[in-house]
Amino acid sequence: MTTFYQSQLAILVSTCAIFVLLQRYLLRKAPQHGSRAENTAGSVAATKLTRQYLRVYGLAMGADWLQGPYIYSIYREQYGLSERMVALLFVLGFLTAGISAPAVGVWADQYGRKRMCMIFCVTYSCACAIIQVPSLPVLFVGRLLGGFSTAILFSCFESWLVSSANSLSLSSRDLSTILGHASFVNSIAATVAGVFSNKLVEYSSSFSSPFLASGALLLLNLVVIWASWTENYGGPSASVQELFNVRRLSEAWSVVCSDRRLFVLGLAQTCFEGSMYIFVFLWVPFLQEAAQPDQSLPLGYIFSCFMLSMTLGALLYNFIISLSQPTSPTDASTHDHTVTLHAKFSSAVCTASALAFVLSISTESERKRFWSFCAFEACVGMYYPVQGMLRGKLVPDEHRATLSSLFRVPLNVFVVVSLMTGVASARHFVLSACAVLLFLTALVTAASFLGRARTPPLASLRAQ
Repeated sequence: MTTFYQSQLAILVSTCAIFVLLQRYLLRKAPQHGSRAENTAGSVAATKLTRQYLRVYGLAMGADWLQGPYIYSIYREQYGLSERMVALLFVLGFLTAGISAPAVGVWADQYGRKRMCMIFCVTYSCACAIIQVPSLPVLFVGRLLGGFSTAILFSCFESWLVSSANSLSLSSRDLSTILGHASFVNSIAATVAGVFSNKLVEYSSSFSSPFLASGALLLLNLVVIWASWTENYGGPSASVQELFNVRRLSEAWSVVCSDRRLFVLGLAQTCFEGSMYIFVFLWVPFLQEAAQPDQSLPLGYIFSCFMLSMTLGALLYNFIISLSQPTSPTDASTHDHTVTLHAKFSSAVCTASALAFVLSISTESERKRFWSFCAFEACVGMYYPVQGMLRGKLVPDEHRATLSSLFRVPLNVFVVVSLMTGVASARHFVLSACAVLLFLTALVTAASFLGRARTPPLASLRAQ
């Protein structure tokens, strides 16, 4: 069966290469607006920011993905923990991320996004070192650090990028392109990490070796952030003693209450990313269930196929964006055009993800389940730039990291409750429930963004 997955990997690589060439062709053919000097200046600033961000983001996500294929296996197979205990360790990580998310957002806005990203590198590398110790209390400490680090990873990096883009007065198209490239780099990093981690495990005969490599990447990234990034902040500084700063959290909540679309963004993040994290826990036993008895699945190759599918989704996003740009970047309706387009994207991605889960549930074929999971990962590749762009247009900069972290609280509650109610023993029911939630999210997104008169984006109002 390894040969099958290797052939699928080759097909996905070829498909991605075709899309990359097609995208480059479209970019060369794209019309240029404004004066040559303006385009050159904007292009230089956008290119510099893209390089600064993608170097750091690629290393951070590569370090995270190195752990991905074997986080379940190291607990379950190498250390011999029960599936219930493995679920509890996963729950602890998500619970820590949910509890720390509001504080992480506030700290990033007040004390600096660059500083928090550097802290991420330190805490996550410590988590990689701790998982080498097969002691349950020590593993619990590692999950605490891992959960805290995850809260930083999925809020502070994007907040630094959007704030830097705003300070450079980059256009919506430039920001959208950077986010699309970030999703592409994320996918490539994950693909390489999957193959590399598979080889590490083969050579070392230990599921812990990818975590050592991850820790080394994180320490390298710490140096890169320190050397290449400048600091940026959200709101004004406050007392260091106010760790959770209820005042800023209250202000951020009032921002959400003032625009219903922000509620919908939070709902989409909870349902989609919650389904994604549950999928992370389920895909290995779900494929093993359909595989031949006593067959060892090549998890690294399968993981790389998933990540190439995510790459394909990111490339498809960039392809559609290049065909859907407004006629003029100075048009007054540019904001509405961008928000409406990405709302349609969001609704379509949730619908396609639900259909992929339905297909995986309705078949006992290992190959069909694998293909349906690849389709879901392609949706993940489109989801991140879509959601990032909607947050960039709707969320005010002074509360950007706080709101990004605040949105993760219900997400982590959703995942914790799901894992605690026995995900492993009810895999089909859980994926069915995720499919229903994703269908509902698609409908609510369409109704909220497309079914009523547009209101000006709050982020743009604050900037005026």
